[in-house]
Amino acid sequence: MEAKEIIAHVDHTYLKQTATWAEIQQICDEALTYHAATVMVPSCFIPRIKEKYGDALKIATVVGFPNGNCNTAAKIAETAQALADGASEIDMVINIGMLKAGETDYVTQEIRALKRLCGDRILKVIVETCFLTDEEKIAACHCVTEGGADIIKTSTGFGTAGAKLEDIELFKKHIGSGVQMKAAGGIHTREEMEAFLQAGCTRLGASAAVKVLKDELDK
Repeated sequence: MEAKEIIAHVDHTYLKQTATWAEIQQICDEALTYHAATVMVPSCFIPRIKEKYGDALKIATVVGFPNGNCNTAAKIAETAQALADGASEIDMVINIGMLKAGETDYVTQEIRALKRLCGDRILKVIVETCFLTDEEKIAACHCVTEGGADIIKTSTGFGTAGAKLEDIELFKKHIGSGVQMKAAGGIHTREEMEAFLQAGCTRLGASAAVKVLKDELDK
């Protein structure tokens, strides 16, 4: 798999709490230069990105991040503002505690509410696999499918572990036919990126992708 093919599936990500505008600009410049799928950034930077780069970049942002347990109204407000500011894609965190308590209707309805706002724009749902049993991961797959989301995503990168190939294999067995997969968190090597894509992921969340692939991309 060529480096340019890998980077085309990457949400070039910078979500650190200490993120500055200078660092976000670097991420945006790299995404433009190497043709990443999107830039994945904190929502406060979306207006500045739109002002500086216009429509040259697809912007993704996070909602309810990283814990997922704010109320639904807050997630709706956060999503609406991000979309109004110019986000093309939303990565929401589910309410993990509700899922673990078996309150799957709550989780599904929250996903459905955000997808209704997103319309044709992509909604990814972060289920934070490191906190879930296999049975809970399967339940999450059903919630994501029934809620109408576009992509199920493994991790925030802020939990106790990130993406694992075995979770992608489990997702494949239990998501609906229209749901895609994104691996994120702890993806640091070219081999890992390629393995997740070959396993069926259509997106990768990786802050290190450009650094790892740069020599190949610059050829």
